[in-house]
Amino acid sequence: MANVKLVGLWYSPFSHRVEWALKIKGVKYEFIEEDLQNKSPLLLELNPVYKKIPVLIHNGKSICESIVIVEYIDETFEGPSILPKDPYDRAIARFWAKFFAEKGPAVGRSFFLKGEEQEKAKEEVYKMLKVLDNELKDNKKYFVGDKFGFADIAANAAALWLGVLEEASGVVLVTSEKFPNFCAWRDEYINCSENKEYLPSRDELLAKLKARFQVAE
Repeated sequence: MANVKLVGLWYSPFSHRVEWALKIKGVKYEFIEEDLQNKSPLLLELNPVYKKIPVLIHNGKSICESIVIVEYIDETFEGPSILPKDPYDRAIARFWAKFFAEKGPAVGRSFFLKGEEQEKAKEEVYKMLKVLDNELKDNKKYFVGDKFGFADIAANAAALWLGVLEEASGVVLVTSEKFPNFCAWRDEYINCSENKEYLPSRDELLAKLKARFQVAE
């Protein structure tokens, strides 16, 4: 049996992407909780370049960066496909994953920064949401085709974490008036029965993030 371990944080959307992929494939794994305030020698050894979570350890070899890890899991383990089979759809899925990787950091800045820097980050997030809202028009269920997959896993932070961060911080970025298609997609994403088993507890996530904002004050 393959020896699989995941170094991460239970409340991290990046770690969660990897956990989701492992669960889809039915892979048993050991989760190793990391402390980013006091990074372990294990993390620094496994990811000396970025020193970030998540890191997947498979048979003693480490793989870094959440989207890279998800692709590795899809290619390595048997089970339902995560990336689309069609080459065009696969390219589009990777496009959206890259979009979230590039635009996602602005979301964090819009909550944790103050003053002019925060306002600039908010504007960047509004532009991202406008793009997503347009992409999700006509009641589009998923980003690629009619099957949940790679791009949707990449979008997990937009689906769940963004709303929880809003509630925890009191900073509101998303309204159904401004972004109706995005909000409809988010509600479907969170409440869909096939996704619920893979999503972390919203209440536990909210409590954790509230605590972080209290410390930051």
